[in-house]
Formats: sequence, C-alpha cells, structure tokens
Amino acid sequence: MISMRRHAALPLLTLVSLLATIPAHAEDEADGPRAPIIVTGRGLGDGPSTPAYDVQTIDRDRLKSSASGRIEDVLSSVAGFQQFRRSDSRASNPSNQGVTLRALGGNASSRAQVLLDGVPVANPFFGYIPLSALAPERLRSVRVTRGGGMGAFGTGAVSGTIEMESAGPDEIGPVQGTALVNDRGETQSALTVAPRLGEGFVVAGVQWDRGQGFWTTPKDQRVAASARAKYESLSGSLRAVAPLTDTVEVQASGLVYDDQRTLRFKGADSTSSGQQGSLRFVGRGDWQFDVMGYVQAQDFSNVVISSTSYKKTLDQKKTPTLAVGGKAELRPPVGDAHVLRLGTDIRLSRGNLVEMPYSAVTGRATAYRRAGGKQSDLGFYAEDDWTLGQLVVTGGVRADRWTIQDGYYRELSAAGAVNQDTRFADRDGWNVNARGGAVWNVAPLVSLRAAAYTGLRLPTLNELYRPFVVFPVTTQANADLKPEHLRGYEAGVDFHPAEALSLSLTAFDNKLKDAVANVTLTPTLRERQNVDAIHARGIEASADLALGRVDLSGSLSWTDAKVEASGTQSQLDGLRPAQVPKLAASGTVSWTPSDGWRLAATVRHTGAQFEDDLETDVLPAATTLDLFAQVPVGRFVSIVLRGENLTDETIVTRNQGGSIDLGAPRTLWAGLKVGLR
Repeated sequence: MISMRRHAALPLLTLVSLLATIPAHAEDEADGPRAPIIVTGRGLGDGPSTPAYDVQTIDRDRLKSSASGRIEDVLSSVAGFQQFRRSDSRASNPSNQGVTLRALGGNASSRAQVLLDGVPVANPFFGYIPLSALAPERLRSVRVTRGGGMGAFGTGAVSGTIEMESAGPDEIGPVQGTALVNDRGETQSALTVAPRLGEGFVVAGVQWDRGQGFWTTPKDQRVAASARAKYESLSGSLRAVAPLTDTVEVQASGLVYDDQRTLRFKGADSTSSGQQGSLRFVGRGDWQFDVMGYVQAQDFSNVVISSTSYKKTLDQKKTPTLAVGGKAELRPPVGDAHVLRLGTDIRLSRGNLVEMPYSAVTGRATAYRRAGGKQSDLGFYAEDDWTLGQLVVTGGVRADRWTIQDGYYRELSAAGAVNQDTRFADRDGWNVNARGGAVWNVAPLVSLRAAAYTGLRLPTLNELYRPFVVFPVTTQANADLKPEHLRGYEAGVDFHPAEALSLSLTAFDNKLKDAVANVTLTPTLRERQNVDAIHARGIEASADLALGRVDLSGSLSWTDAKVEASGTQSQLDGLRPAQVPKLAASGTVSWTPSDGWRLAATVRHTGAQFEDDLETDVLPAATTLDLFAQVPVGRFVSIVLRGENLTDETIVTRNQGGSIDLGAPRTLWAGLKVGLR
C-alpha cells in the first residue's frame, strides 16, 4: 500500500521530470553572440488578469519608511488588513498574530495566506504569522490581493493573499545598515550585504530588536506584578540566486529567527522561533516553469500568570511543528493571447503541544498535557488568462485532497495517572474551488472589472485539539470542526485620469460558511464552533497621486460584517464578528526633495470593534499619526528620525470585563543609516 505522503509527492516528481526534458532555448555560439544572462531572484510574474481582482501593491519606498520598522505597521496601510488584536509584534502574544482581510476575522487564526518568495510562512499549529521575522528593509515589494485565492498554496487564502518578495542588489546596494534608539532606550539595528557574484548574487541580512517595552497595563490597573512589554527579537536571512542557463535560474533561501516577549505580568514570557529553507528553479524560456521545495520548523512557548494570584497557572513548554512542501507550475506556450498555468502543490505538517497547568494556590504542577496531530493538503490547479483586445477574461479551478490525521489529547495527573487519553478519528476529503473574472479597459483612463471566487481553509491543530484559558474564561477546542468555505463576488472600477493619478473603487460581497468562532456558552466558558457563516459586504477604495517629488496615497475600507447563526448559536445572529471594525482608513504623504531624502507622514484610523462574540466589551476607535524622516549627511550616511503615535492616542487592544491592555504610546526614534551604492 502506498502511503499518503508518497502518493501525494508523485505529481510533483512527475512534473519535475517533465520539466527536466524541456530544452533551454539558448543561442548557440555559432548562431551569433550570446545574449546576456539576467537573474532577477523573482518568480514568473503576473499575468494580464491581475487587474481583475482587488490588488494593492506596497513599493520599497513605503516599506522602508514606516515609523516602527515593523511589517505589520506597513501592512496596516492597506485598509481592511487586520490582526486578531491591534497590538504589534513587540507587545502581543505571538499566537494572536493571525492576519486577515475583508472583516472575515473573529479568531486568532490567519484567514489570509502569507507567502515569502512563494513559501507559506504561517505557523502550522496556531496559524499565526511570525511577523517579527519579516524585516521590511529586506523586501522589494508586497502585493495584497483581497478575496479568495487560487494557484499554488491557495488553500487558506479565504480572505486574500499577501505576497512578499525579497529585494536584491539593485534595491539594497552592496551594503546597507541601520542603528536606531528610541526615547525608552530600546534599540533596532540591521545589516544587509548584497554582493554580486559572477552573473548571480547573494543577499545576507540580520536584524536585532530589543527593549524594555512600554506599559500595556493602564496606570490605574497596575499592581506589583505588572510588567512592561519587554521584547527581544533576532532574525537572519540568506539568499543566493544564480543562473543555470540563459533562461533558467536557481534560488536558494534560508530564514532563522528567535523572538522573546513579556506581556502584562512578570514571568508571563513567550517565545517563538523558526528555521526554514527553500530551493526554487525558475525557467523563463518558451516553456516557463516554477518548481520549488521547502522545509520549515517552528516552536512556541508561553507562560500564563494569574491575574488574581499573580502566580504561574500554565506553562506551555513547547509546541514544535514541522512542515514540508513544494510546488511545480508549468506555463506552456499557447499563444500571445493566453497565459496558461498548470500546477500542483503539497503541504504536509504536524505539530505537538506540551504544557503543564499549575495551582494558583500551591504553585505546583497539577497535570501534564500533550495534544497535536497532522494535516496535509495536495492541490492541483489550472488557470488561464485570455486577452481579447481591450477585454481580459480569466478563469481557474483548484482541486484539493486534504487530510486531518493522528489527532490526540492526553492528560496525566501530577501523580502520573491518566486523566484523559483521547484519539480523534481521521478525516479526509476532496474540495473543488474556482475563481473567474474579467477586466475591460474601456479607455486608457478607465477599467471596469468583476470577479467571483470560492475558497477553503482547514481548521488549525490549535482550533481542533488545544483548549486554553484567559482567566476567568476557558475556551474549549473542538475536534469536530469542519473546514471553512468561502463564496465571494466583487466589482470595481479603476480610474487613471492622468499619468500621476490612480483611483480605485471596489464593492464586494463575501460569505465564509462554517466559520470557526469562539462561541460563548457561559460567562466563563467558550468553545470553538462552526457558525453558519460570516457575511461581509462593503467597499474598498484607494488613491495614489504623484506630484513631482510629492506622493500621496490613501486607502479606505468600510464593511458591514455579520454573523449568521441558528439553533443553539442564535444569540450570535446579526452580531458583528469579534475584533472586526466597520471602518479602517489610512493616508500617507511623502516628499523626496532630492536624492537620499525622504519625509513622510501617515494617518491611520481604526473604527470601534468588539472584544467578544456577544458584543459585551468595546475597543474604542483610534486615530494615530506617524512621521518618518531620512536626511543625508554624507555620501553614504543619513540621519533617520521616526515618530510612532505622535499624538499619544490611547489604543485599547484588549478589554475583558474592564481589564484592559494598551497599544504603543508615543515613541520617538533617532539613528543612522549607512548605504553603499
């Protein structure tokens, strides 16, 4: 009998073998001079159907000029982007760093797919994104596509896809370094080198952030055990790109990171760490291909301190996870009017939790728990873009074979007796999803677009098997959770009344069926359950204006999101999902008076949202102002000044019955940037 792992790998091996037989279309020296070899370090690029969807791209200038230097700060300029909580990756529990779009949130798992150079980066157990490991200065661009995903690793992209692309020597230069300190004595430092080696290049970077942190607890709620949000994060990356022929390049990448944080109380420490490596072959001949494999190991730990006794009540000692996967995509030459993609991808993951609860009275361990399981997803996809004059039509289909296996929950007493030992039934299934759209370039100034799509997200191992406590509320896991299914429609118009001005408006209707939510059963008990749906309808708008050396950009999202629930969940029907605002907006103005200079100001507004599913506790709206300045003082040296939340707006990130956590207060940074060109 062939195992699922071996069986799932066969399509990849078959397509790789096929690609190996395709000849490179290099010129023979006898036919003329050899064309120069150009390596990019990128994938195959976009097809003409990209404008059919609601897409927003963040360029390198905006990536480099955030006030905090954090990727989540940059992504917040895309209205509709949200984490489960408003706090950034210096002052939140890593397991809360799920990201989503289009108001389809409500729990801490990611409903958007996040890719770094084509590799999924979400933690396989919790579904969170290791944001502190993703340094903006190491990126060329970020593309955010709202709505259901398609193509490689499309499973999980029920609210959209966030694609991050690493920078090369053209953007970074041979050497780039920064060193900054803020008004609390915290530091942020980074060094990146990007030498060209022959016809290829290498990029190596390291970033180290550390500090005592700010008070997340309001002054009137602090006790002797209260602590600042201390943090220290270190990440390093290494990437090498080289040509194999004049049409084929190889890309090898590695990423390592370690993150340590303290939240609310002394001893309430969390860690997250990871290592990943990938190998990618990209062919740009007549028969284009993109073949990639990766391996990814992550870990997480967390200590919970009681908010009443201020003693340790839980020690999540470790949560090791392993994911391996890859993709193979082929683009055959089918004529200038078509861009056809044929591909397959696979992701195999497993994770296990080891934790010990403690008595808040005696301080002794009361039990020993383990939980975990395995998941796999094997996908096959095809998508075609067809250009018919001013009209571009696109359609795609994706079939997924998924499994959830070897799920278990085991608890021993402090004396070693078995309190619970449950093995959950294996599950599997096939799901077929599709998307299609069209963009009509009515005139050089106006484009009309429309799209429809479906999607799939499997519940995470955390949602299936791990209960947790945020005193006094216990949230139970649910091994019977069904996969989430998306159905969505959208239509939009893009205006280009002048070369310097771009306007975009999109109306959408997305319904996430069987959405996983933390459903309140009693004042102190919740359970993860599938609700009938989360139904989100709204508008998204963006604008970009370039006036010489002055650029203005803005983004706005207004969403009417409601839970559809019946039966025992009927109390949730018509309510807004937890942690989802109606309105989010962002605007940035930047001025580049001369080369090397950059001055930028960003205003962000996040509307009010509810802490819980019953709309009991409110997180008030917040508006913040950030500033960034880079001023050259020499040929290779610039002064960098940054200001976060300059108006010192009170940002409530958690409100549980009046127990409050706060986001970053006013923070001022100053330092130097060194760059060789």
